[in-house]
Amino acid sequence: MDTSGSIYSIQPSIRRLTDIVSHITSHGARPKVVVARNLGPDVMPILQQRDDLDVIVWPEDRRCDRKWLLEQLPGAAGVVVMLTEKVNNELLDAAGPSLRVVSTMSVGYEHVDLPELAKRKIRLGYTPDVLTDAVADLTVMLALMASRNVGETISVVQNGQWPNFDWAPFLFCGPQLSTIPYSPRRTVGFLGFGRISQATLARLIPFGITDCVYSSNPSSPPDTSRDTQLAETYKLKSLRRVDLDELTRESDFLFVLTPGGAATKHLVDETFLRKMKRTSILVNTSRGTVVDSEALARALREGWIWGAGLDVVEGEPRISLEHPLVKEPRCVILPHIASATLETRLGMATLAAQNAIGGVFGGPMPTEFNLQGV
Repeated sequence: MDTSGSIYSIQPSIRRLTDIVSHITSHGARPKVVVARNLGPDVMPILQQRDDLDVIVWPEDRRCDRKWLLEQLPGAAGVVVMLTEKVNNELLDAAGPSLRVVSTMSVGYEHVDLPELAKRKIRLGYTPDVLTDAVADLTVMLALMASRNVGETISVVQNGQWPNFDWAPFLFCGPQLSTIPYSPRRTVGFLGFGRISQATLARLIPFGITDCVYSSNPSSPPDTSRDTQLAETYKLKSLRRVDLDELTRESDFLFVLTPGGAATKHLVDETFLRKMKRTSILVNTSRGTVVDSEALARALREGWIWGAGLDVVEGEPRISLEHPLVKEPRCVILPHIASATLETRLGMATLAAQNAIGGVFGGPMPTEFNLQGV
């Protein structure tokens, strides 16, 4: 039967038109939130089960496609991003004047143009504190791995070379983190002394740490009362704020836990590393840009320091087998997993969702970054 011009032939068009009208109506009635990565079955309902939000989620289990993100953003009131998404003029212009909040599932914010957000009066949510303990745990783990030559020795077993090694009094030995009667004093140093540094210090105390030195942003005032209280609580012989020269000279284990950005780029450079003890260990679980990779590789190769443990490397994730630090047997490198526990990532995702909701509706955000003065 010829159905051209009948109700049968126009029904698909009617359905398409109904879908379009419904889509436009829903977008007009409810604020749109674009989510650049699925936050998992425990967290996505926080956003998707609300009847006052229109939630659009990147559908694939990989880094969000930039073109897709920019296409979804026009008219959005909120966007949830990862460290992998650059929040710059391109993204903000695509969203337009409707954008009220950017929520990043990270404690770092180097991927966000803070001055531009402040200028446009767009709020920023991030996820500090919740990852403090996980990062501190892994920081201590890297100190142990680097000092006890774990990277080098585990490859001996995995490559089937163990039978080729005869026992020797000092075979595979490295500096010990804990104190013993033959070595009763140990000084740990921190480049940056915020929440994660202090949580790391707390975990190091049972190893018998006796002294602590740290360097902070020169513009931040000394907190002598806090330092005195920490020294008393942990029964330390000393806890002092020092300059970079003294930090490098005194530290047996030096932990890099400072923000990234232009102000700290390559703060740990050749000059810095040459002043460290030959038996010292460098650990970086903050930002890869703080450490000059070429200088560190040379320091390890020429024996300026004993070893290094890194969770972050400048240029990550584009770190190949040819990278100078990967070639160094006394450099333990992990692929930026300091916050990678199920509990911590769930907490971070939850905060990111809650921050987005608070920002969209002009209410309180659990962890809002203060953009005043940026």
